[in-house]
Amino acid sequence: MPSLPPLVEPADEITVAEVRRYSRHLIIPDFAMNGQKRLKNAKVLAIGAGGLGSPVLMYLAAAGVGTIGIVEFDTVDESNLQRQIIHGASDVGRPKAESAREKIQEINPLINVVIHEVRLDSSNALDVLAPYDLIVDGTDNFPTRYLVNDACVLLNKPYVWGSIFRFEGQASVFWSEHGPCYRCLYPEPPPPGMVPSCAEGGVLGVLCASIGSIQATEAIKVLTGIGDPLVGRLMVYDALDMTYRTVRVQKDPECPICGKNPTVTELIDYEAFCGEVSDEALEAVIGHTLTARELKDMKDNGEDFYLVDVREPAENEIVKIPDSVLIPKDEILFGRALADLPQDKPIVLYCKSGIRSAEALASLHAAGFGNAKHVQGGVLAWINQIDPELPAY
Repeated sequence: MPSLPPLVEPADEITVAEVRRYSRHLIIPDFAMNGQKRLKNAKVLAIGAGGLGSPVLMYLAAAGVGTIGIVEFDTVDESNLQRQIIHGASDVGRPKAESAREKIQEINPLINVVIHEVRLDSSNALDVLAPYDLIVDGTDNFPTRYLVNDACVLLNKPYVWGSIFRFEGQASVFWSEHGPCYRCLYPEPPPPGMVPSCAEGGVLGVLCASIGSIQATEAIKVLTGIGDPLVGRLMVYDALDMTYRTVRVQKDPECPICGKNPTVTELIDYEAFCGEVSDEALEAVIGHTLTARELKDMKDNGEDFYLVDVREPAENEIVKIPDSVLIPKDEILFGRALADLPQDKPIVLYCKSGIRSAEALASLHAAGFGNAKHVQGGVLAWINQIDPELPAY
């Protein structure tokens, strides 16, 4: 027996062309014609057309979800192709939303695809999400996750959430009417800089297929009312051990948005709530920031300074600024590297884009290294402005 009622009413009919296309669905006893009609009548919005969005969009399109929306404002980069399989080499530089729409219409021309080439924020989220029955979240940043959660709670919509990092993935279905929301599981975002994004920490490309297919499966289950969806359960996948485990998640009666006495009754400033960069880091960079060109001038003038790469060893192997020393950020934040840093010369820090180096800079200032500075834009700025022959990642 299904644990929840079907989310969507069935469409009036299935055409002959649809019978031919979906015949393998139609002969499943627990799915059959009625399940396919519900998918045809469903409207699903995918947040992101990246690593997780790629398999989600492709499988939902192939399954026959009648209307698929795509929220995506980014363009295809070469570094995306290792995991974002909805895009190809010929799509580099194109808007991801357009590339994704083209691919899923090739998979299934019988469905309707709507693209939203906007950056989702508090000013537009409710309007964008409102026309859809179910939301699938494939983003990799905390402000958008909390934004999508809160918008879905306020609109009383279920959403299927997934997360990936290196070799591990997580998935769940959050639906405040029937169980917990994302804030019940993670009441507060982690401190800025503590959890790196996929762009900073990396991700095994095939992990996207594992978690994305689970998200697509859960979406179909919720839409059609079959099986037992992951409402109130967190699925954790470890690709290296090839293990799946499930953790029960309870609805928090004190949850600020779906609890008994909610304090969040409208969308807020999620960038500020999640603190992409800490206040200490923002204060530290004032008057202690170099551009890539200023760093190049210092090197050309023979100035004596200590250049430190605060990224991880694997990133340093890909590309680095010449004559730099590798000291990962955590070694500075936890004080293990402080004794090895010079006291008699300026210290210059850099990372990939400037966020991690700003956090490390704040720690150095607190430890008494008042002459320390960081490079705005990190190694990416060095590549773009100084040495474009180096590989970007």
